[in-house]
Amino acid sequence: MDRAGKPLTSVGFDKFGFDSTVPVDALRALYLSPRYTNGEADGSNAKQTLVLGPQSTYDPASKSIAYTTLTSFPPVKLLPPTQKKRILITGGAGFVGSHLVDRLMLLGHDVTVLDNFFTGSKTTVSHWVGHPNFELVRHDVVESFMIECDQIYHLACPASPPHYQFNAVKTLKTSFMGTLNMLGLAKRTKARFLITSTSEVYGDPEVHPQNEEYWGNVNPIGIRACYDEGKRVAETLTYSYQRQDNVEVRVARIFNTFGPRMNPYDGRVVSNFVIQALKGEDMTVYGDGKQTRSFQYIHDLVDGLIALMNSEESRPVNLGNADEFTVGDFAEMVREIVQKVQKEDGEIPKQSKIVYKPMPSDDPQRRRPDNSRALQVLGWHPRCTVAMGVEEMVRYYKAQLADGTIA
Repeated sequence: MDRAGKPLTSVGFDKFGFDSTVPVDALRALYLSPRYTNGEADGSNAKQTLVLGPQSTYDPASKSIAYTTLTSFPPVKLLPPTQKKRILITGGAGFVGSHLVDRLMLLGHDVTVLDNFFTGSKTTVSHWVGHPNFELVRHDVVESFMIECDQIYHLACPASPPHYQFNAVKTLKTSFMGTLNMLGLAKRTKARFLITSTSEVYGDPEVHPQNEEYWGNVNPIGIRACYDEGKRVAETLTYSYQRQDNVEVRVARIFNTFGPRMNPYDGRVVSNFVIQALKGEDMTVYGDGKQTRSFQYIHDLVDGLIALMNSEESRPVNLGNADEFTVGDFAEMVREIVQKVQKEDGEIPKQSKIVYKPMPSDDPQRRRPDNSRALQVLGWHPRCTVAMGVEEMVRYYKAQLADGTIA
């Protein structure tokens, strides 16, 4: 169900001369276990007709996993050459990138993914490898790259605190040099360029909710500065190319996003809570749990990115869900949903305690987007409820724990 209580049968929309609508079932078949897409879980008689991508078989005795490669692909739209775009996605094997790849592939476009696999994984896009419309290239955007393309989605950069703090200098180089190289490519090919910036450019905000006119409150020398300031300078570079070289640019400021394919151990709130609750471990809340976050589901974000890319809006645009939760309340909601899914699957629900630990340095206290600009210029607003998204994510991780894909 969507936020209006109506069945959510498709995502995307047909706007700005670009039709991004696809059936929800077509997307879910790319990441959910067949148990949850063939009708078993809800008692219906629907059947899964196509098994996609490499299949894994886990042997608990030897703790080994075997992969069987299949060559079946989901059907994609057949577009005339005048509508088919050559699209480059940097960081396309990451969490957000892989869902963007799914959508653009199903829509029938030619998609090339660049990724150095520091945080991304081949498994997120392996179901497309070998398809005539798809190409996967191991490449670090800090080095220049040449290709012909019509649109560039520049997503490459570690996004979780443990990953971007692991090598702060590398994070800064990715933000600046990677963006410089991709903007240079956009200038040469006359491609439209979209960079995924972040709500972290607002720092620990003194304005609530945050709109695009707010300049932020960022500690330039803190442990999070490599990411916060890296994204800020990437935005500066992007608009410098627009003013100086007339490059068509789009800037999306993404707020907390969650969904299947998130790295389960990347230290982010949703994945942490879901994995801990599924295992019956203590659920870790940092600080007193009164700090707030706003969470959007991945399909809503992909809708917004595609709409922004194909619109005429060149100013920064917030993309997030304005539903605000305290972290403590969110932990309780995740625990309840996990127990609900376990009961539905005929299991005894695991009991997890919520424990509190010291707050990390520079962690923002409040975070909620003002989506007015996205609504006005894109007609975009989140459609998925947080509870619906969490339940789907629980089923995704539950299947992965069962088949040994994650430990």
